[in-house]
Amino acid sequence: MSIPLLEYTPSSQNQRVTAFEIPGDEQPRIYTTENLLSVTEMDALIVAAYRQIFHEQQMLSSNRQIFLESQLRARQITVRDFIRGLVLSDSFRRLNYDANNNYRFVELCVQRILGRRIYSDKEKLAWSIVLATKGLVSFVQELLNSEEYLSNFGDDTVPYQRRRILPQRSQGELPFERMARYGTDYRDKLPLSMVGYRQPQPFNLETFLRSPNRDLVLLILASGACLIAGLSLLTLFGLFPQIGPY
Repeated sequence: MSIPLLEYTPSSQNQRVTAFEIPGDEQPRIYTTENLLSVTEMDALIVAAYRQIFHEQQMLSSNRQIFLESQLRARQITVRDFIRGLVLSDSFRRLNYDANNNYRFVELCVQRILGRRIYSDKEKLAWSIVLATKGLVSFVQELLNSEEYLSNFGDDTVPYQRRRILPQRSQGELPFERMARYGTDYRDKLPLSMVGYRQPQPFNLETFLRSPNRDLVLLILASGACLIAGLSLLTLFGLFPQIGPY
C-alpha cells in the first residue's frame, strides 16, 4: 500500500491571488502549442522549456534532448510529455538531483514544474516522502499529473513562474531560472575559493614572513630570478637566440 501525500495548507502566495496588473517585463510570456506554430515559434517554445526546467547556466548543447525535440516538433508528444522527459533526463538528474538532498530537489521541482515557491516546510516534507518512497519517476509523475499543474498549464503550455510581482514593490522577485541549483549544505562542502568567501587581502610583509608557505614562495621567486638571469647571460654571449622580428 503506497503512502498518500501528507496534507499541507496552501499559504496565500501571489499566484493564488487574482489582481489587476499592467502588462510589462515582469509578466511571464506564455508559450503554448494550442495553435499551429511556425518553425521559429516552436524553437522559441523549446528554448523556453529548457530555460524553465534547467538553470540558465545548464543550457548547454550537451544537455539537449534531440529525440524529445523531434517528437515535439512532429506533435508526437505534448508539451507536458516534453517537460517530463527533460526532468527525467540524465543531464537534469546529474546536475540537480545528484547535487542536492531531497528537500532542496523538491523545492527546485516545485519551482520549475509548478511555477511557484514551496508553500511551507510541511509541503517540502510531504513531497520529500514521495520522492524517497516512490522514487524520482513517480515523484515527477505526481507533480505533472497534479490538479494544480493541469489547471494552470495543461498539456500544451510550458510552465512559467506565476506572478513574480510582489506586494508594494515595483519589481518582481528573482526568476527561478537564475537561482542557484544547489542548497547551502552542498555549497558549504565546496572549497572556499570556489564559492567566493575568500576575499583578496593586501600584501603584508610580517604576515607573509609568518606564513607556512613562505619558504616555498621564496624558492619559486629565486628560481625564476635565476632562470631570467641565465637566459640574459646566454643571450648576451650569443649562445641563445634573441626573441624578436626576423
